[in-house]
Amino acid sequence: MSTVQSGAVSAAGSAVDVEPSVVGRTPWQLFWGRFKKDKVAFVGLGFIVFLAPIAIFAPVLSAVRHIGPNQLFPAGTNELSIPFGPNKSHWFGYDQVGRDVFIRTIYGARTSLTVAILATGISVFAGIVLGLAAGFFGGAIDTVISRTVDIVMSLPVLLLAIGLAAVCGTTLEGCLFGLIQPGMGLVVAIIALFNWTYMARIVRGQTLSIRNREFIEASRSLGSGSLRIMFREILPNLVAPIIVYTTLIIPSNILFEAALSFLGVGIPQTTPSWGRMLADAGSNVQFTVAPWMMIFPGAALLLTTLAFNLVGDGLRDALDPRTGR
Repeated sequence: MSTVQSGAVSAAGSAVDVEPSVVGRTPWQLFWGRFKKDKVAFVGLGFIVFLAPIAIFAPVLSAVRHIGPNQLFPAGTNELSIPFGPNKSHWFGYDQVGRDVFIRTIYGARTSLTVAILATGISVFAGIVLGLAAGFFGGAIDTVISRTVDIVMSLPVLLLAIGLAAVCGTTLEGCLFGLIQPGMGLVVAIIALFNWTYMARIVRGQTLSIRNREFIEASRSLGSGSLRIMFREILPNLVAPIIVYTTLIIPSNILFEAALSFLGVGIPQTTPSWGRMLADAGSNVQFTVAPWMMIFPGAALLLTTLAFNLVGDGLRDALDPRTGR
């Protein structure tokens, strides 16, 4: 007696339809399936991918065009010191002293992304470590860290940042016995000093909800130490909220750096910065006679922060299994 195999031919000779088998998908496949449906997030990601190489290779682009970020062009302004607008050789025009706005804008992208990524990395690392410790150990450790978070979050951040930048940036010695020098490192340190609290609070809350679950008790019964449980068992379960919040804190740090530079206490004058360029464009009524000085760095700042926020929203929707998108 012969047997008919699944998906072969029936006794009447007609083809038998075979129902497709259920194929399991990995968490990455589930995430990617949701994320690629978000076209707006893809547009933001595309802009970031476009901007990042420009920021990284800004010195190369500057060398190709034979224009430095602080190079002066006396022919870029008229006898009234009013800069000329965009042309074939200088795409974004000149500023009030005859510098190329395009080159300074791409260098400003390099400055803003460098400061934001470094400050975000430091604040995220500190927030993860302190949040894990507070949520896992509890007791006095949780009390000290949580009250510190409350105190820092209650401070007037911008006023303190302006004061610290003004005090530490006025002397060559800097702050903390020369550990923090004036310049980009000072701005990174100030931003990281105030931004770690949000990550710490998120990680602490997630840790509190995980630390008493069965797999944690099983790991502890097998002899795992506290550090191993924190970083090998709990931390991998916090990757999704950490990634989402990291992408959302980067544009906040970009705006923070721009605000400090706009107020004249951030990035030094010798380093191009979008905030500094906007401050220069608004001085001496330049925006009425040379609007390109404000339009191009302002548009770059707006589009960059918008792109990171769009990507962050898309990641949040894709990583949240409860979403219907």
